[in-house]
Amino acid sequence: MRNVFDVAVRAEAALGEGPTWDPATGRLLWLDILGSRLRTYDPSTGRSTVRVTEQHVGAAKPRAGGGLVLNLRDGVGLLDEDGSFRWLHHEPVPGRRANDAAVAPDGSLWAGTMRYDEAPGGGSLSRVTGDGSVSVVLDDVAVSNGTGWSPSGTLMYYIDSPTRRVDVFDHADGRVANRRPFVQIEDGAGFPDGLTVDADGCVWVALWAGGAVRRYTPAGALDRVIELPTPLVTACAFGSAGLTDLYVTTARVGLEAPHPLSGSLLVVPDAGKGVAQPAFTG
Repeated sequence: MRNVFDVAVRAEAALGEGPTWDPATGRLLWLDILGSRLRTYDPSTGRSTVRVTEQHVGAAKPRAGGGLVLNLRDGVGLLDEDGSFRWLHHEPVPGRRANDAAVAPDGSLWAGTMRYDEAPGGGSLSRVTGDGSVSVVLDDVAVSNGTGWSPSGTLMYYIDSPTRRVDVFDHADGRVANRRPFVQIEDGAGFPDGLTVDADGCVWVALWAGGAVRRYTPAGALDRVIELPTPLVTACAFGSAGLTDLYVTTARVGLEAPHPLSGSLLVVPDAGKGVAQPAFTG
């Protein structure tokens, strides 16, 4: 099924990632990881902003008290509304950087990492609470990517991209168990990257080197494909009033002849119905 998409922000992000709707400001947050840029987009005005970060930044999520929590190369930090910054958890590891992250139903941040060389076992997924406490959830990861929860919060979906799988866990009280495959992406269709879960419990998966976003039912059946003109589709999230528009980030890193829209923020209007995401408690 083909869908009409619009260009929200025409950009040349090296590695566009992490679209996140911020209901407090009515703006979409997104990132250029390798460009060390935190970007915003206001769909009501069309205004776009760019803020340079001092490190490669894998994710930015709203905080309950205002400001943002950032998943950075050397750890997790807090950016206040006045622009001041402080580390919540500082743990530099040579050759490693932050990647995707998500806020769990309890307000904790589940922060992923990976090695720059994408070595197997070089990354992890950790749960970070508002007081800075850190517990490792998964410690044998290559490229920690999409993470999300079912509307009930009882299931967690997770992607380690080189596996070509979306896995699902049982989730309760900040812990996961019973990991099993949810979806296997077939050879030639790209690698699963970011994901989001909609109000019907369907899982939307961005396909790196696949030029598409797919939606899978809670039973794991493919029921919708959004084809896009640029191959490196990185992540997706619902935003705008009513959480009905699907925002999609893209990349251009490594492309010899990138499409003119590679690195732009795209949007599929009225794609479905998203779920309001919790804010980080820190």
